[in-house]
Formats: sequence, structure tokens, C-alpha cells
Amino acid sequence: MSDVFSHPWLGGLFGDPEMAALWSAEAQLAHYTAFEVALAHALEAAGRVPAGHGAGAAASLAAHAIDPVSLAGDVARDGLPIPALVRRWRAADTDHADAIHTGATSQDVVDTALALTLRAVSDLLLRRLGALDRALGDLMDRFGDRPLMGRTRMQAALPITVADRLRDWRAPLAAQAGRLDAARADVERLQLGGAVGTRHGFGADGQVIADAMAERLGLASPDHAWHSDRGGVAHYAACLSGISGTLGKMGQDIALMAQQGVDEIRIAGGGGSSAMPHKSNPVLAELLVTLARLNAGHLAGVQNALIHEQERSGAAWMLEWALLPQMALATGRSVTAAQALCDRIEDMGNA
Repeated sequence: MSDVFSHPWLGGLFGDPEMAALWSAEAQLAHYTAFEVALAHALEAAGRVPAGHGAGAAASLAAHAIDPVSLAGDVARDGLPIPALVRRWRAADTDHADAIHTGATSQDVVDTALALTLRAVSDLLLRRLGALDRALGDLMDRFGDRPLMGRTRMQAALPITVADRLRDWRAPLAAQAGRLDAARADVERLQLGGAVGTRHGFGADGQVIADAMAERLGLASPDHAWHSDRGGVAHYAACLSGISGTLGKMGQDIALMAQQGVDEIRIAGGGGSSAMPHKSNPVLAELLVTLARLNAGHLAGVQNALIHEQERSGAAWMLEWALLPQMALATGRSVTAAQALCDRIEDMGNA
């Protein structure tokens, strides 16, 4: 059984094709190639390879098509695809092989690809969160003045309005979007350190090469490698969990509001039951709770990747590969599910 995000039928509930495309093998290969193209140009500009070699290598790299499936055996042996890719790229262009991957290491390529991926993830999430905020604002305009029973510890407390409840969903979500936007600076940055993170393969030109590559890729150019400092990645994961957790609270509230006998919300197109045809299950609200809990569990795993021994950890690094895409998929689907849920709300509050 595949994971729920790509499962043949569970994917209909959990799946987010637009987010999944950002993490696809094809997208990652494109990022790996972009790194090498940027490096080839930077090496030539810095005089580290003969004139024309960087441009020639860049052209060869851009034209070289690779079937992702063909890398499976190499990855099983090497633990990652970059060594095999470098062998193929250099074999395909022996005239300019000196400008391909020279001075870099596999982690430079993979982490820079992660930076490019997270940039696209942030763009997508922030765009969606903006649309969701507008949808919540529309609900406030439509139903905000309606009375609602405020509840503490799941017991009736004092009267509030629908606007009060919506504000408790909307304001924290805006704060989470702000945290995600602020976290971008710590992940949207070039990784260039070479074998042990010291850029020794570039001589005195390390920062010049890094700056040129970062400019071409649209990333920040730190003055050092972040091989073993995974704090930015861990913080980004916490932002993903924060978004899905905030939406999980909204989903939990809606599920409780939809209970028969409470009837504080009416949602079109609820889920049906195989045994009880009178039921209309708040499926999307429940999904928000599930995805929030899923990300909360994964966050602990990403935090474990902070334990990154010495100058490079294979184990901690692989943990990120397994968990971070799943967290992005869960967060992306949380936002689309919340948007769909808002669109289906026909009534809120007590008449």
C-alpha cells in the first residue's frame, strides 16, 4: 500500500497534485541540473576553468535528459543520486568535464535543490493562505453577527458571535503565514561547501563563486556552508506544522459545531455512511484534524535531524528526505481542504 497522498483512492481525500509536483523526481532533477549549470558558469567567470568550458558544460547539462527510474540502482548503492548523475554528465561531455561538479559535493546539490523546492512550496502555501483568509473574511461578512454559544472545556459557557469564533480561526492563521514568510530567509539559500564544508576546492574564489551561483538561482548567498546546521530546515518544518495545527483547530471546531443536536453550522456535500443514510459526516473537517496530527508527529522526526554529527550526517539527512515532503503535502492539503470547507458552509450560528 502506497502512502495516503498518492494512494489510488485515499489520494482523492489526502492528495495535493500541485504540491506533489514540486517534490517530484522530475522537479528535483531539474533543480540538480540548475545547480550544476550555475556552478559551471561561475567556475568560468572566476577563471577556474578555461574560457568557454563553463558555457559548454552548461549547455550540455541542460540538454542531457535522464530517466529518474534509471537511477534507482545507483541510489541503492551510493545512498543518493548525485554520484551517478555526475558520472553520466561528465561522460556525455568529456570536453567540458572540468566544469561539471568541480569543487562541489553531493550535499551541495541536494540541499540547494531543497532550497529551490521550499521556495516554490512557500510561494504556493502563501498564495493559498491568502485565498483562505479572504474566504474566512467572507464568512464573517455573511454570518458574523449571528449568535453562537461560547464553549470552554466543551461545555456551554457564555454567548458569543460567529465573528468571535471566526476570529479565533483567522487571526492565528495570519500569524502562521507571517512566520512561514519570515522562515524563508533561513532556507532559501545556496548550499556550497565542498567535501567538508570549507570550500577548499575553490581556493580564494569560494565566495565569489557562491555569490554568482546564488544570483543565477535567485537564492541568498551565505558566507559559509550549512551542511550540518539544520536549524533553518527544522524551523521551516515547525512552520508547516503550525499551519496545519491551526487549521486542525478550525476543523475540530467545525466538526463539533456540526454535531446533531448542536447544529451550529450547515455544510453542503457532507460525507455519507454505508450503514446510516441519515448521516452527513464532516469529512473535510475531520481531515484537517488528521493532517494536523500527522504533521505534529512528523515534526518530532525532523527535530531529530538536528542531531547532525560532525561535518555531514547520512542518517539525519535521509530522515529529512522521508519527512519534509510529507509535511509539505499535509500542509498543502490542509489549506485546500479548509478552502473547500469554507466554500461549502451554507449557514453558521443560531438563528
